[in-house]
Amino acid sequence: MTGMETTTADEAVIQVDNVWKIFGDNADDAMKAINEEGLGKAQVLERFNAVVGVAEVSFDIKRGEIFCVMGLSGSGKSTLVRHFNRLLEPSFGSIRIEGVDVMGLQDAALREFRNRRIGMVFQNFALMPHRSVLDNVAMPMEIRKVNKNERLSRAAEILKIVELDAWGNKFAHELSGGMQQRVGLARALAADPHVLLMDEPFSALDPLIRRQLQDEFIKLSAVIKKTTVFITHDLDEAVRVGDRIAIMRDGRVVQIGTAEEIVMNPADDYVADFVAGISRLKVVRAHAVMRSIDDYSAERGAPAADAPRVREDETLSTLIQMAIEAEAPIVVQEDGVDVGVVTRRDILQTVIEGTEVS
Repeated sequence: MTGMETTTADEAVIQVDNVWKIFGDNADDAMKAINEEGLGKAQVLERFNAVVGVAEVSFDIKRGEIFCVMGLSGSGKSTLVRHFNRLLEPSFGSIRIEGVDVMGLQDAALREFRNRRIGMVFQNFALMPHRSVLDNVAMPMEIRKVNKNERLSRAAEILKIVELDAWGNKFAHELSGGMQQRVGLARALAADPHVLLMDEPFSALDPLIRRQLQDEFIKLSAVIKKTTVFITHDLDEAVRVGDRIAIMRDGRVVQIGTAEEIVMNPADDYVADFVAGISRLKVVRAHAVMRSIDDYSAERGAPAADAPRVREDETLSTLIQMAIEAEAPIVVQEDGVDVGVVTRRDILQTVIEGTEVS
């Protein structure tokens, strides 16, 4: 499929299907041996002098979703994201964005696709030092040959969104690192891309500035609703920013889920080690802690009519505070209907063990 096709509202915006990236001159032979003999990454390197950067990766990303890809250095996360706009060519597999077969685009169509559909924010700010902040933000529209007045007007609007409208006439060296990264984000947004690719955008910043930018990005995302692939090596950042998280190791995706799903039910020991230091207080929700209203009522009788009630997405932190203030079991509601019950024992078990209530 070629051309600039689009998806319908209920389809995935990004579809990644069995993508592999093998670096080296013997990628085809290495892939054949992987399929036939089940070779691992180390064996491929030893036998074929080839490096498996991405292995058998498949997932879909929904419209408006912030999809975090995380892992340690060398896990393949940054390699993977560079396939979405073909800065790297996959060895095998397919990627579709809004129905477009990215691998099938020829040079001119690929440039057009990158320019109109994809925005990218890098770890290094990559601002042009000889251009003003306003001109840096307007640059993607200049490439599109948008007239000067229109592109500068649009750039000024975007700078206002990222709260840098007073800095448009300054140069990059006059801004702090956090401000420069906001300019980089504004530049990506100025072209009104359908998809944002963010490769460790905040990792070069001081912890306080980093957290502030995370907060700003979360608020901004709620407004602009861009489908975003967010690369990070920091699980705390992934938990704060992402709607869903994919954890990578040795080029493979080992688990995909919400922060709550991953923290409560890690897929293996590797993921369990990752999430061991994450506080469950603001990640785990009432629906993961509760037992069903029917099971509770059969064992203990129906909860009191005046028992405290919460929505199913209430945080564990709130449940703990409610359990401190009242001994009565907490009733969990979905759309105003009682669906579950949380007791002090359930809360304590979740805090200590991190397991779902049986």
